Amino acid sequence: MNAGHVLVIPRVHVADAIEDPDVTAAAVRRAAQYAAEIGTDLNLITNVGPDATQTVPHLHWHVVPRTAGDGLPLPWTPQHTARALAAQNGVSA
Repeated sequence: MNAGHVLVIPRVHVADAIEDPDVTAAAVRRAAQYAAEIGTDLNLITNVGPDATQTVPHLHWHVVPRTAGDGLPLPWTPQHTARALAAQNGVSA
C-alpha cells in the first residue's frame, strides 16, 4: 500500500472484526500502540466481509502511514473520486 504499511494480526483465529469483540479490541489496541510509536498521520483499516473488500478471512488491521500527496486514494476520499472520474473519461489522474 505505502512505505511503512504494517499488518497487526492476532494469533488466535477470528474471521473478522465482529466475530469476537475481545480479540478485535486487543488487536486494535496493539495497532494503536504501534501507530503511537511511529507518530505520524495514518489510516487504521480493517474490513468485514467480501462486499467490504475483505479478501483474507482472518482479522487483521492495516496501519498505513500517510503523507501529503502519497497517491493512495481510499474509496471514500475525494482523491478516489477524482481518479475514478478520470478513468471513466480516459484520463490519467
